[in-house]
Amino acid sequence: MSIDTTTIPQPGLIRRLWSRLPNTVDRRVIAMAWTTLVVQIGIVATGGLVRLTGSGLGCPTWPRCTEESFVATEAMGIHGVIEFGNRMLTFVLVIVAILMFLFVVRMRRQRRDLFWLSLVIGLYVPLQAIIGGITVLTNLNPYVVGLHYFASAVLVSLAAVLLVRVYAQPGARTRVVPRWYATVAHFTSLGVAVTVVVGILVTGSGPHAGDGGAARNGLDAELLQHVHSWPAYVTFALSLVLFAAAWKMPSAQRLPLWTGLLLATELLQIVIGLWQARTGLPIVLVNIHMTLAVALVAAMTVVVMKLKAPVHS
Repeated sequence: MSIDTTTIPQPGLIRRLWSRLPNTVDRRVIAMAWTTLVVQIGIVATGGLVRLTGSGLGCPTWPRCTEESFVATEAMGIHGVIEFGNRMLTFVLVIVAILMFLFVVRMRRQRRDLFWLSLVIGLYVPLQAIIGGITVLTNLNPYVVGLHYFASAVLVSLAAVLLVRVYAQPGARTRVVPRWYATVAHFTSLGVAVTVVVGILVTGSGPHAGDGGAARNGLDAELLQHVHSWPAYVTFALSLVLFAAAWKMPSAQRLPLWTGLLLATELLQIVIGLWQARTGLPIVLVNIHMTLAVALVAAMTVVVMKLKAPVHS
């Protein structure tokens, strides 16, 4: 009896695939780190579209889209298409997370930072999907929806850390800026966090509930809009200090660039925030505002990461 050897897996196949994975940080690793950050910010924009178009319950249950179907049906209309489309984007995040992990797994000993960051992000993505499912099962409870957004902000921050570390040398890190400058930066990051959290509460009290029958948090939306602006302006003022002093910091850290980006993002965010408040919260401006908020988190994360450098650089 003859044996068709073409159907037998070659014993060296896995080894050959393994050998093709990066063992140092190369263009593939850098490109995938950038992709990780982009898709994490992008899913916030598409999630905002779901909410702002009233499609939050376009698929009224989870993990199925209906009790009988995993996909949106024709009877569910455009809201079903939008909600189901956003759910499908989760698989893009999963694929990117898996590829990022595979691209650093061979260097897990010399680049433990990249290995653990990619692993945490990879495990966090399905957790975030579960939180998204809970928002549907709780009929878009505004606090659960807020948690879903906050979890996305954390993922964006982790992706920004990963991106910075991809470009950095491995090993122990030490602060390379004056203590006062680091203190101002950490207070600025606290201001960003407070601004985002209050912004979540503002959104939970406003008109964009994600569905006509979804509850609001019952807080005074007009008052919260003003409260939201207070930490935002404090953060902007602190960022001005960081930018002005950045030119005297070690040039290798490129702090003028990163604090300038932080400042520009905040300025644009303030302009969009005032514009949307004075024009009745049009969904385009609100979606831009929501997306810029996590972009601001990413920029702030990079600034904080740039306060330190490898000991042997």
